[in-house]
Amino acid sequence: MSGNVKAASVVTDVDRRFMAAAIRLSLWHEGLTGENPSVGALVVRPPAEGFVIVGRGVTALGGRPHAELQALHEAGEAARGATVYATLEPCSHIGKAPPCADALVAAGVARVVIATLDPDRRVAGRGVSILERAGIEVATGCLEDEARRAMAGFLSLKGRGRPFLTLKLAVSADGMIGRKGVGQVSITGAIARRAVQMMRVEHEAIMVGAGTVAEDDPLLTVRLEGLEKRSPTRVIVDPFARTPTGAKLFRQARDYPVLVLASGKAQRSKVEALRESGAVVQTVASDYRGRFDPREILRVLGVVGVKSVLLEGGAETASRFLDSGLVDRIALFVGASTVGDDGIPSPLTEATVPPGFSVAATGRYGEDRLIEYERTD
Repeated sequence: MSGNVKAASVVTDVDRRFMAAAIRLSLWHEGLTGENPSVGALVVRPPAEGFVIVGRGVTALGGRPHAELQALHEAGEAARGATVYATLEPCSHIGKAPPCADALVAAGVARVVIATLDPDRRVAGRGVSILERAGIEVATGCLEDEARRAMAGFLSLKGRGRPFLTLKLAVSADGMIGRKGVGQVSITGAIARRAVQMMRVEHEAIMVGAGTVAEDDPLLTVRLEGLEKRSPTRVIVDPFARTPTGAKLFRQARDYPVLVLASGKAQRSKVEALRESGAVVQTVASDYRGRFDPREILRVLGVVGVKSVLLEGGAETASRFLDSGLVDRIALFVGASTVGDDGIPSPLTEATVPPGFSVAATGRYGEDRLIEYERTD
């Protein structure tokens, strides 16, 4: 927290209840707000009137208008004297829309409860200062961990210059992620596979190595009815532009973008063939062998505005990001079936989760288990 920002009021159980609702609201447009985070905001009348929600807002598709402006618009005059719950500090800089902090002052709200401060240096506590100078009571840090988890991609891009990276692995009971020379192998059941589809919805990009495309020929889209348009950008790590141009994922390249990361050592003819197939090819700096530094991959994805990435394979690509310490979250699905001696060993199992991670959540999907780990170091 910035040194000139103070929490002017205590966070209560009631505050936590409404902030939890604002965080749930923020998830509606997750991954659909461009460079901006998906923020949730509620305008709530004071207890004398029974804590009535009179305004709701979530950052609009594309990033504007902001959540607070929409919530105030819905509340109208009822915002005067009310409490506003915002999952992120209201903006204070002048951009394509008026600052939200000034709008809250103009609306005459009495109190603002904020989950987390904005890491954007144009804001960084100034939104809180504007509110306090206007005599508005401010409380910060309400369900901060939960809000930061919901905005992990935005916070990572603003704070570290790279997207938030989740590694998803489906591992058989005997520690395998596939079978050599066979292509796609079902490690988990249908229920767990649907859960993976929802993970894709929650991320802006899904990333695999070129070997996975050549071996498995995946689509990498969202195949849940009604959510197909939420398919993330499909990123292929392919230093030498060897991705087969006949791969299935190119069939829908106009609807669901394909981004190939190639090195300057890739043959120009192969790069042009990928572009003709519908891919966007981005050159990434490499070493003399044409190998990428995983940090450079994430830096490039950050430059093009990607805030969150779901890394789905294969084993070599996953190992390199793990070894580089760049994985922020691990989603480890453990199947009940076995693959056998001809399997491809997983770069990670329950027994080999690297130091610096702790279990954040567990779940069961039919016969399969999900263990989610978050980085703690």
